[in-house]
Amino acid sequence: MLRLFSHGLYLLTSIMAVLLVLQPVGTDTQWSIAIMCLAVMFGIKLLNLQGYWRHLFFALGALLVLRYVYWRTTATIPDTNNLFDFVPGVMIYGAEMFCVVMLGLSLFVISRPIRRPPAPRLSAEEAPTVDVFVPSYNEDAALLALTLSAAKAMIYPETKLTVYLLDDGGTDQKVQSPDATVAEVAMRRREELQKLCGDLGVQYLTRARNLHAKAGNLSNGLLHSKGELVVVFDADHAPARDFLIETVGFFARDPKLFLVQTPHFFINPDPVEKNLSTFERMPSENEMFYGMIQKGLDKWNASFFCGSAALLRRTALEQAGGFAGTSITEDCETALELHATGWNSLYVEKPLIAGLQPETFSAFIGQRTRWCTGMMQIFLMKNPMLKRGLTLAQRACYLSSAMFWFFPIPRMVFLFAPLLFIFFNLKVYNATVSEFGAYTCAYLAAAILLQSYAYGRFRWPWVSELYEYVQSVYLLPAIFSVLKNPSRPTFNVTAKGESAGEDRLSTLAWPYFAIFAILLAGALTVVYRLQYEPEAAGILMIAGVWNLFNLFMAGLALGVVSERRERRGTHRVPTQGRGQLHIEGAALSAQILDVSQGGMLIRVAGTHSLRMQSLARLAVTSPEAEVAGSVLPVKIVNTRFERNSQLVAMSFGELQAAHYSTISALMFGDLRLLRNARMARQRTRSVLAGTIEVMAWALGHTLRGMSFALFRRTAGTGTSNS
Repeated sequence: MLRLFSHGLYLLTSIMAVLLVLQPVGTDTQWSIAIMCLAVMFGIKLLNLQGYWRHLFFALGALLVLRYVYWRTTATIPDTNNLFDFVPGVMIYGAEMFCVVMLGLSLFVISRPIRRPPAPRLSAEEAPTVDVFVPSYNEDAALLALTLSAAKAMIYPETKLTVYLLDDGGTDQKVQSPDATVAEVAMRRREELQKLCGDLGVQYLTRARNLHAKAGNLSNGLLHSKGELVVVFDADHAPARDFLIETVGFFARDPKLFLVQTPHFFINPDPVEKNLSTFERMPSENEMFYGMIQKGLDKWNASFFCGSAALLRRTALEQAGGFAGTSITEDCETALELHATGWNSLYVEKPLIAGLQPETFSAFIGQRTRWCTGMMQIFLMKNPMLKRGLTLAQRACYLSSAMFWFFPIPRMVFLFAPLLFIFFNLKVYNATVSEFGAYTCAYLAAAILLQSYAYGRFRWPWVSELYEYVQSVYLLPAIFSVLKNPSRPTFNVTAKGESAGEDRLSTLAWPYFAIFAILLAGALTVVYRLQYEPEAAGILMIAGVWNLFNLFMAGLALGVVSERRERRGTHRVPTQGRGQLHIEGAALSAQILDVSQGGMLIRVAGTHSLRMQSLARLAVTSPEAEVAGSVLPVKIVNTRFERNSQLVAMSFGELQAAHYSTISALMFGDLRLLRNARMARQRTRSVLAGTIEVMAWALGHTLRGMSFALFRRTAGTGTSNS
């Protein structure tokens, strides 16, 4: 009876909301509705109210959005008699409606996010057998040694854990290549990695041919292993020791669970964060996805496989015929297929791996092009709305994930839309200034508040717009290529470890300067027309402000493509280890502050004189059993005195397999310091403060980009520092 009453109340509320949306009112009344709704929304956000207030917030925001949609559809589209106005007007309208649909889908996805309790703890007898797959293509041995060592060191019954290196760079196809250079490189790689795996106690596995890229490599691993669960780590994703403790137990609770996905957490900035110097203080771009969206997807049993840092059930994969390889995003496609056959997924919010992001802008664009084209392939060839077996909620979730990657189309439409009036006087938007304020400005304000309220801790204002703009320039042609031939795109490995050896312009920079010049010309044209066409001042001001926003984004993008020199060859991870530095007959107690693939920073007490380039040994005395007693060969690189101690920067000498196990344990054995740093960056920024900050960034980075264009040379991919 209570459920029937609840459904009836929901239906009545929905009918009243629709009537309110469709109610024709004057502009003054619309102003009143907008001000009232925005005031309540602002109050809820300011006080950070949750529970039922959250539903009211979204309801008021939806009301303003839908009133705008109704007005925009019925009152603003240009007349069909003038095609020069009508055609671009309809294109802009279509881009807006796409954004409204995506806003609705995204709010549905995150409407009821959940936080999972810790995984059940299993005894050694209850624990299932686990195979760890580390697929590799061209990564160097040192990077692989760290990841394999970290995987081998995970806390789990030793007889039930097997680690495999799946090497696609040393296949028979490459070793037997008619190109002698390719064959020699592949053979050297195979021999080097076989020895490394033997020293580390992990299994080396390659295959005959490089078919179906990563999906084929993983499926080949399935054929040659037998663990009940399969864990996948990318070659640059090293797990914490407690990775399996925090995840495996969920499979014992649900026999239909095929996936436990954990967040991807990165120790280095992406090119946007590095070139804008925001990594230490602003939430990373991926935080919104892993901090909120995946939790929302999890509520609807739609959290999907992200390619790494995940566990999968072997029986589910075998039922699906292995990892899906129709698209180049095999991870999401595999999850889609298994969800459609009744399997369940689960998301654990706690970061349990540390990985690397692309460091150059060209590598970043290459990665995003692969993601975009792969999701386009899924949308076109396995459309979630037509996929049998999915629930309605799962269809909406997968549709949201796939359709998101159409963003370059509306983003570029909005970039150039104001120029149609500024340069050509086209009337693509029939509205008075008052109507524009009452409807359009209210809609934009509601959308900004909705995004800030929902994602504020994970994404600062206007950062999404920047990321979308810098990607759109190159993703737009990729989208049209996939639409033309969905099966054409091929898998390209994301370059990791590339870095700029000097300050330089990216090789992809020049389109951004061209766009900036066009938008700047538009801004100057607005100033000119305001002086000589006062009768058009209202519309010119609207178009001018819109164009000015685009100009700020374009100027900020000039800073993104002006690449800063990478001062370190490898990225450091903070740690709290201890040791003894043995040098020139002395033994100095040392606190280990951070560690990287290439060296470490320690603090030693006193003012003992240390000669640069001196060879030494560091005996690790940390209490952790896996590193205590280990000795690392080091060389003094630099020292700096601090009161009664000194900081000593050291590089590693010639390393053996046992040394990599020690370094890996120091770097990744306990990720609490990295997690704390991540949490410290998750700070909400108000819309006003965020807007002022982005404008300041834009001014500074426009000048920096211009200076790079005038005085810095454009370089290639840079030096490899894997």
